[in-house]
This record gives sequence, C-alpha cells and structure tokens, in this order.
Amino acid sequence: MGTPIRIGIVGYGNLGRGVEAAVSHNADMALMGVFTRRNPAELNPARADTTVFAYDALTEHHDSIDVLVLCGGSKEDLPQQGPELAARFNIVDSFDTHARIPEYFAAVDGAAHEASTTALISTGWDPGLFSINRVMGESLLPEGDTYTFWGRGLSQGHSDAIRRVPGVAGGVQYTIPSDEAIDSVRSGLRPPLTTQQKHTRECYVVLQDGADADAVRAAIVTMPHYFADYNTTVSFISDDELRRDHADMPHGGTVIRSGSTSHGKRQTIEFGLQLGSNPEFTASVLVAYARAVHRMGAQGQYGAKTVFDVPPGLLSPRSAAQLRAELL
Repeated sequence: MGTPIRIGIVGYGNLGRGVEAAVSHNADMALMGVFTRRNPAELNPARADTTVFAYDALTEHHDSIDVLVLCGGSKEDLPQQGPELAARFNIVDSFDTHARIPEYFAAVDGAAHEASTTALISTGWDPGLFSINRVMGESLLPEGDTYTFWGRGLSQGHSDAIRRVPGVAGGVQYTIPSDEAIDSVRSGLRPPLTTQQKHTRECYVVLQDGADADAVRAAIVTMPHYFADYNTTVSFISDDELRRDHADMPHGGTVIRSGSTSHGKRQTIEFGLQLGSNPEFTASVLVAYARAVHRMGAQGQYGAKTVFDVPPGLLSPRSAAQLRAELL
C-alpha cells in the first residue's frame, strides 16, 4: 500500500458523518480533518481521532489535503462552495438539483481549469449511479423508454430545502413511488407517465414559534425544482415527534429501461437500491469517487467532471491487473 489519499471533509451533518465513517473503511485513505463553519470546539465527531478545524483554516491546510469532500446542501452551500473550493483543491460533491447541474458544472469547470484542479460534481446515487444506468440503458436499448423511481425514502436534499424555508424549525421529506406505475413499466408496456403519476412527496415539518403554517405550506408546495411539479402534502408535527418517528434515513429506488430489439422482442434493464441509510451510502459513493479524482488529478485531467467521465476501474483500490484477474 502506497501513501494514503488524504481526505478533508467540508461540513459535518449527516453526510459529513457518513464520509468520516466511509474513509475509515478504506485502507488507502486517511482523514486529515473536518472543516466546519460552526465553532470547532463545539463539534463532537463520531471518531475520537477526527480533528476539527474552522472552515477559514482550509487555506493553511492546502498542502496536506489531496481531495476535499463537500458535504453541504445543494440549495445554498454548494453553489458557492463548489467554485470557491475548486479554485484551490481537488473536490467531490453531491450537488443534486438536476435542473441546475449544467450551470453549476460551468461555474466549477471554469474555476478548476484555471487552478489546474479536478472537480467531480453531482455524484452519489442520483445523480450518480442512477445517471450511469440511465446512460447504459439508452445506449444498449436505443428503441425504448427510461423510467426512474425514487423511494420510499427520506431525501436529504429535499429535507434540507424544507429546513431553509422561513418559519421552519425542522423537517423531513419522503418520496413515495407509485406501485401501479412501477408495475406497468415492468410489464413492458412503456406507458407515458407524468411526474405526478410516478411519485408523491410527503413533508413533515416542525414550525418555529409564531410561524404562519399556511405561509410555510405554500412556500414548500410551490418551490421550483423540488415540490412544484408533484402532489405534495405538508403535515405539521412537534419536535418530539420528528425525533421519535423520523430519525432513520432509509431510501432507495429503481432505474428501468424498457425497450425492444429485433422483431419487437421486449427487453428490460433494471437497477435498484434499497438503502438503510441514505447519507451513509451516498458518503460511500463520494469516497470511492474521491479516489478516482485523486488519480485523475495526478494524470493532469483537470476541470469539472461527472460520473460519465470516470472509468469504473478508477473507483477501486485494486490495480488494473487485479481487476482483470479477479472481477472481469
């Protein structure tokens, strides 16, 4: 084993804690520290050997970090931090506002090219692994339709968006797929399905004292990119109920490509995930891609990248020869 890949974590919420745990499972990596905008003295990391620094201390640790894993939210944190930190470090993030990925990519790409860094954006499982399977399905079955179903599960990005609504003290959001829609796709019928026919969204919200419940509900259900295109319900609960009933973070989903080949033969490709912990699995994906970013940066492959640009072999700690002998 060579010199460990030195990982820094920016942000220490659920995803940051997941990255901390994931790094400990990879023998070719070492965690150099967590960087937070909170008071470092008040942060209690899960592992006793994890060092915590102020966000502003990143510059002085530049030479001791190979890849930064950004664990902030897609609504407000990453649009600022991605370009800012790509101008100084190799980075990996999980930006997941699908409609804004092209503009975010452009902002990060400019900063990374100018600084000669490598910046992988929008990885995790969707965008990320599901994105790869959508491309695979369309490439292998050009005559067909692709369907993506999420849930039932707690969405980190959508929950973060809820918590940033004025008047919200806490909250979570669950994405619920339609069993009827999934069954119709698996049958090979290739039905035309609207956004509303495929999923519903359930929000559980704790109000701040004095907050207007109707105003909060309206702000959530009309939020573009998150809730405006879905049948969304908002239920108001107590903080005790939130902690008791919504502490777990399961998720998952399915990508299905339904198509046909010669003589109308029906063909179906399906990729699915069932996750006991959404943030821990997402963190595991980020850490594997951090390995790829380190390797690509060492090869001079600078600029912004997505999962479409990364050969699968770069994710593995095994050598190319080992992969050919043991997994091919």
